[in-house]
Amino acid sequence: MTHPQGRSPIGKVVVLIPTYNERENLPLIVSRLRAAVPEADVLVLDDNSPDGTGAVADQLAAEDEQVHVLHRKSKEGLGAAYLAGFAWALDKGYDVLVEMDADGSHQPEQLPSLLEALADADVVLGSRWVPGGSVVNWPIHRKALSLGGNVYTRMLLGMPIGDATGGFRAYRASALRAMDLQEVASQGYCFQVDLVWRAVRGGLRVVEVPITFVERTIGDSKMSQGIVRESLLKITMWGARYRLAQARSLIRKEPKWHRLDV
Repeated sequence: MTHPQGRSPIGKVVVLIPTYNERENLPLIVSRLRAAVPEADVLVLDDNSPDGTGAVADQLAAEDEQVHVLHRKSKEGLGAAYLAGFAWALDKGYDVLVEMDADGSHQPEQLPSLLEALADADVVLGSRWVPGGSVVNWPIHRKALSLGGNVYTRMLLGMPIGDATGGFRAYRASALRAMDLQEVASQGYCFQVDLVWRAVRGGLRVVEVPITFVERTIGDSKMSQGIVRESLLKITMWGARYRLAQARSLIRKEPKWHRLDV
């Protein structure tokens, strides 16, 4: 486990923003982000949006040398977009990589608090479901789905994390390099759970900072039944394997006369 006194200063920060049909939201969020954390660079990850988001991103990059764009060939999901962004940013030598949505639900003005917490952590999660965290303009069924999903995740994976599915988070580059990213194949909320579970199992220090999540006002949510199903199935599978491994470990530690195979 990495100890606080062994952590390096924050260093170069890049904020990764995946986009698909976000041409109206993108200029707003990039403007707010550049004002809130002017030292941070921005990388827009566009999945060939049919509404022209990619062209909007190119214009923003042409006007600001701290904005970059990674054009992807098709819509392959959140996880694939972030993995491509991680590879780009790690290759460029960034020290801190931030995940943030393009729709305004993650408030750039709260990013400084995440970066401040990273001084004593390897991974910082912007959390809706810890004291001080909140959600604005969500219907009750969305709150129930998110809270229930996080309780289910904690129970199955034994992870002391209040909000494992949130998408506003900051990683040290060293943490991502320790996570075997080439083996990550999950998407959606499941991708977020996958990465934080890898961090926890790897002995990295994960800290949660309360945030206020604001439901988008422009455009459509990317949440779908398919994303929910994938998350439920994969987390259940991971949890079953984890609990089975725990049981086997306990059996091996029992005295011989307590073992089930005697």
